[in-house]
Formats: sequence, C-alpha cells, structure tokens
Amino acid sequence: MDAIKNAYYRSFQAVFNVAARCLYWRKPITVEGEGALSKAPELFKKNHVKKVMIVTGRTVGKTIAPIAKAALDKAGIAYEHYSEVSANPTVTVVNEIQKKYLETGCEGFLAIGGGSPMDAAKIIWLMYEHPEVNFEDISMRFMDIRKRICAIPELGKKAMMVAIPTTSGTGSEVTPFAIITDDETHVKYAIADYALTPNMAIIDANFVDHMPKGLTAASGFDALVHAVEAYVSVMATNFTNSAALEAIKQVFRYLPRSYQNGAADPIAREKIHHAATIAGMAFANSFLGLCHSMAHKLGGAFNIPHGIANALLFNQVIRYNATDCPRKQAIFPQYKFPNAKQRYGQIAGNLKLGGKNDDEKLENLLAAISRLKDDIEIPHSIKEWGVPEDEFYAKLDDIVEKAFDDQCTGANPVYPLMEDIRRIYIAAYNGEDYRPEEK
Repeated sequence: MDAIKNAYYRSFQAVFNVAARCLYWRKPITVEGEGALSKAPELFKKNHVKKVMIVTGRTVGKTIAPIAKAALDKAGIAYEHYSEVSANPTVTVVNEIQKKYLETGCEGFLAIGGGSPMDAAKIIWLMYEHPEVNFEDISMRFMDIRKRICAIPELGKKAMMVAIPTTSGTGSEVTPFAIITDDETHVKYAIADYALTPNMAIIDANFVDHMPKGLTAASGFDALVHAVEAYVSVMATNFTNSAALEAIKQVFRYLPRSYQNGAADPIAREKIHHAATIAGMAFANSFLGLCHSMAHKLGGAFNIPHGIANALLFNQVIRYNATDCPRKQAIFPQYKFPNAKQRYGQIAGNLKLGGKNDDEKLENLLAAISRLKDDIEIPHSIKEWGVPEDEFYAKLDDIVEKAFDDQCTGANPVYPLMEDIRRIYIAAYNGEDYRPEEK
C-alpha cells in the first residue's frame, strides 16, 4: 500500500516540481542597521514623493515617530501623522486615515510599529490606488497566493510605502498580508497578494531596545513558528528553506538572552529583530500552516496574544504533522512525497540537537521547544494560561470550524479533518501530547 501511495505522490508531483522553480519570489528593499532610517527619505525623494502619511499607534507615535519626522524634515519631505492605530485595525480607522491622506495631499506611507499600523497602511494604500476593490472579493480563499480567484491590481503607481517594525515577530514589513476587521459585522478580512508588499523595510534594532519582556517572548516565539511552518509548508522551496533555517537557529540561540537582558544585550536584540524579518521573507513565499490557523481563532476567542497562542499549540501541531503517511494531503505540494517528519529532523540537525533517526530528532526538537518556553516563561497549556474549562469547551466547536477554514490551513503538510483540529485543541488545553485517534 505504501509503495502505491509513494508512486502516486511521485507521479502527481512530477509537473509541479518543475513549476515550483518558476514561482514568483518577492521581497522589498531591505535596509538594516543603525541609521537605516535615512534610506526612507532617499526612496521618497527618488520617486518624487513630496509628502507622506506617517501611520503609528499612540506609543510609537511618541517615541519612534519623532525620529522619522526629523529624518523627513532633513530631506525636505512634508508629512502628516495618524497615531491612533490600535490592535486589529478596523474599516472605520482605515477610512479615517484615508480621508486625512486624501485631504492633505499625501503621496506615500511610512508605517511604523507592529503588524497593525503596517496592515492599516497596506489597506489604505490599496484603497487609495484602487478604490473600486471589494474586501469580500479580494479576501476570497485560494489554493496559493499566486493563483488568486480575484486579482489585486499592482500597487506603487500612485504611492510608495516604507515599513519600520518596532517589534520583533510579525515580519509584516516584508510580507504581502494584511488583516482588516469590519466594525459592523466583526468579520476579519485577510487580504493576501504580493502587490501589498512594502517598497522598503527599515530594520533597525535600536527601535526594539525597550520592548517589555512579555512582548519580547510573544513576538519572538511568533517568529519561530513562522520559520518552522515555512520550512515544513507544502509550498516550501530552496529559496525559503535557507531563510527559515537561519531564522530558527537565531531564535533558539538569542531569544532567551533577549528576553532576560533586554536593552542590556544589544547583540541578542539585533539577532532576534533580524530573525523575525528573515522568517517573514520565508513565510511570505512559502506560507504558514495549521498552528497559525488554530492560533488565530484561539487568540480571538480568549484574548490571548498571537505569539502566545502559537506557543500553546506548537508542540501538539508538530506531533500531529510528523508523519510519513498523512491521511489527507494538501493539493499541489512542492515535494515528491510527504516529508514533514524528515523536515522536523532536519531542523533538529541544524540546531545540533542530536538523534540517530528522524523519530529521535523529532523528540529532541520538541524537548528544545519546551525548554525555550520555560526560558521565556510561556506556559505549556491553555489551561495554565488561565482559560476556564467551561468557557473553552463552550467555544471549542466554533473555533475548530473557523480554524479549518483559515487561509493558513491549506499549506499545512497534513490537511486536517475538523476532528483532528478538535483533538489538537484539547491536547493543548491540557498540556498533553497529541495522540492520533485509535482505530
């Protein structure tokens, strides 16, 4: 039976392995290091942008935004500043920024902060250049970002966008993704297209020196999950593999130091900041998987920070994925046969964790992830985080269905049944190993 399955997988993928070499790879101009911010005004001037809209949250608006304003002043570029972006930007907020953008004659965007200001700026950028777009249409699900049902027109003909992350985790500065929430329906629209990739990313670790410990842990672990899921994704390629492995190595080596020492360890801060962007480059082109699908819904249902939600599910999802013979497989994977367990073993090998075979390497990787959680003080179960049992089970069926329908699910190495997702959630709630259903 296994021989027949392997023959099927090999023949099915023969064409798509060739096609994978032709897949579109996109990343913005990336400038890193102290003083990198000066390159943003240069890009604007080169493209004849005379006035930009600075998009931030309140805190960043008082701390980092003044540095950006000084650089723009020096270059003779005018600006407006919107500083009211909060977590999960809404259509109302986006409309407010767009109105100000149009009224003040801006010609570009400078988004500074975590994922939310960048998401807001990406959406405004899209609405400004193409006001005819409909969110319901462009958020329709697809097998692969390169095979959209509803195309998003190319951006950059009317405006430029520069992104500056002040957290080390989202990778939004180099990714083609944005999420916007409808205030009235509370529906979250996940928009994905390479057109949304910023023109330039400024990566300066000085802007994350004073991240609080909780944000350091959550965002750093999010970067780790980005990289691991990118590496085992059915859409992974040689281009994404190297970036993912490098990001994983840097997170394991430097995240505990960054968490414990903060600004007193600038090397660790810089390494994690770079790792987050590198992981973003990887998953922007290979996409994510089931852990993110489940974390999106778990975090939304119980108000758990995204990086923490990923951490609470990560071990269970890895154990679920680690099979050479999945019951169901995503369509059009870019490999000859299922290899998730082998890929996890390769990650363990890259980290020099030891192990004589893939099974031993898998266990060593899971143990290393658990130790990392201990080092950065992340609980090992949803129950330990503080979610009441009755509330968890009351919402379980709803989040299972929504996780199954999440856009990230399609790139997971095992295409799950909803019952599988339910079992993973329950195991994660209790802090237990995932075990397949006994037949």
